[in-house]
Amino acid sequence: MIPATDEKMNIVIAGHVDHGKSTVIGRLLADTDSLPQGKLQQIQELCRRTSKPFEYAFLLDALKDEQAQGITIDSARIFFKSEKRHYIIIDAPGHIEFLRNMVTGASHAEAAVLVIDAAEGVRENSRRHGYMLSMLGIRQLTVAINKMDLVDYSRPVFDAIVQEYSRFLSEIVLSGSFIPVSGMQGDNIAVASRRMDWYKGPTVLEALDGFIKEPPPLDKPFRMPVQDVYKFTRAGDTRRIIAGTVETGAIRPGDEVIFYPSGKKGVIRSLERFATQPPSSYQAAQAAAFTLEEQIYVARGQVAVQAKDIGPQVSRRMKVNLFWMGKEPLTPQKEYLFKIGTAKQPGRIEEILSVMDAAELNAKDKKDQIDYHNVAECIIKTDRAMAFDTADAIPALSRFVIVDNYEIRGGGIIRQALPDSQEPLRQQVMRRNLKWALSAVSRERRWERLSQKACLLLVTGHKNAGKKELARAIEKKLFAEGKLVYFMGIANVLYGVDADIKTPGPNQSHRPEHLRRLGEVANLMLDAGIILIVTAIGLTQEDLEIIRNAVDSDLIEVLWLGAEPTDIKIDLHIESLENLNETLSQIKRLLQQKGIIFSI
Repeated sequence: MIPATDEKMNIVIAGHVDHGKSTVIGRLLADTDSLPQGKLQQIQELCRRTSKPFEYAFLLDALKDEQAQGITIDSARIFFKSEKRHYIIIDAPGHIEFLRNMVTGASHAEAAVLVIDAAEGVRENSRRHGYMLSMLGIRQLTVAINKMDLVDYSRPVFDAIVQEYSRFLSEIVLSGSFIPVSGMQGDNIAVASRRMDWYKGPTVLEALDGFIKEPPPLDKPFRMPVQDVYKFTRAGDTRRIIAGTVETGAIRPGDEVIFYPSGKKGVIRSLERFATQPPSSYQAAQAAAFTLEEQIYVARGQVAVQAKDIGPQVSRRMKVNLFWMGKEPLTPQKEYLFKIGTAKQPGRIEEILSVMDAAELNAKDKKDQIDYHNVAECIIKTDRAMAFDTADAIPALSRFVIVDNYEIRGGGIIRQALPDSQEPLRQQVMRRNLKWALSAVSRERRWERLSQKACLLLVTGHKNAGKKELARAIEKKLFAEGKLVYFMGIANVLYGVDADIKTPGPNQSHRPEHLRRLGEVANLMLDAGIILIVTAIGLTQEDLEIIRNAVDSDLIEVLWLGAEPTDIKIDLHIESLENLNETLSQIKRLLQQKGIIFSI
């Protein structure tokens, strides 16, 4: 069978365990002559030798343990072609324990086929999978009512399932066509069935060919999450190549880009490609790499956006729909890792707005936890602001996953960006970065000349813990070793840069503005390559995030001196200064481990 075009389309196939997904796919491959030469005969002979009845599912379930269990345990990609186009069919597992794999498979699909057993009818996973497809933004759906041979090709059975599942789909704002099929007998898979003359619709193959191929999202604003930054030093090569995958839009040399959430900007100097001629542009779905006219610091997780385009949302708080797959409940008390694109940030569930069982769609408002396989509408709050788009704008940048104990336990889509207390501060920093006049000397060249990496060393703790004594001792030791280092007490800022701030009233606090200005002063000194030591009383995580708005977070190290730290995340806890020399050695080892000073 020779395709008319080279068009490719990704289709996910899902359904409850044992409803016959693999059989439907296997039959589709066999009936379209898409199998490798002799593959069908090989499986048939294997079944004969092992005294097993032949099943078309064995064409997919090649692993011995899968055949023994009779279930598919991982997302498999199957390639075949019709007269219209090439297909990649993503076989998503239906067993309840492997639902997370189904989510992974579905996230790369443009359309879906959902299989329901005519004899068993609609099951809980049929609803769960339908909900997940809807949540992932898949809008083209065909429902194959399989195993019609087991119900004597009964039209009333088919109509009853269509009525029940159509009602369910309407509740989740999704619609689809329905096809009565028998994967085992080949009815309505690639050839119209003579045993169901009451059905006048398309076969599964015709339904696939009827799906509309969505064009690459070139007309959408440019988005490229930064995957990595590659630096070269051999033969005088000073390039910093920024790499990632273009999600939407396109870029060319000469385009001005802004990186969110930092607000740093640059003009694309060149497009890069390894060991071959670079293209004239990079477009949606392509792996991309480029350099900028001027060297700026860009970290993994930033999102590159064309300056002429509407920017993404930036916030620490977002309203989301999520699906939880962890055995332990998702609770507001616990910290999780949230990943959007290439960015990841610790965070918590700030509020659970409503919870529903995805199998029944029964909403229960104001639950205090989200249980296994429940769907919820929540407000998430991350430690630091993240760049993202909402599901109705750019779906690819609205999807997130939740990591708990190094494993993906949940995921969902962002519906709305919510304001947070640091939004005005971020706006100020973004304006600063957009107007920033870059030095003629890059920070890496400056660090190389100074044999040190710039660093803001925050020494905090409760009152009278000895913070200034420790800070001055660190400064003295590093200076004696030839480092460019400077100690600045918080009072230096309060009675200098902050002298114009009036004494607050009874219900007022200028602490956020004091910390913002401290961050701006620190940012200037770090840009000069200095190791800056600052003391401050009782900093909290919220205080640290205010400073981080102004200073690149990888340039900050936090020391807590004394007992009972606040909620601030620290790099080193020093309980006392009883042995100052040992404490200084400990701090020096930390700075060496972080690459701020070199080991000798």
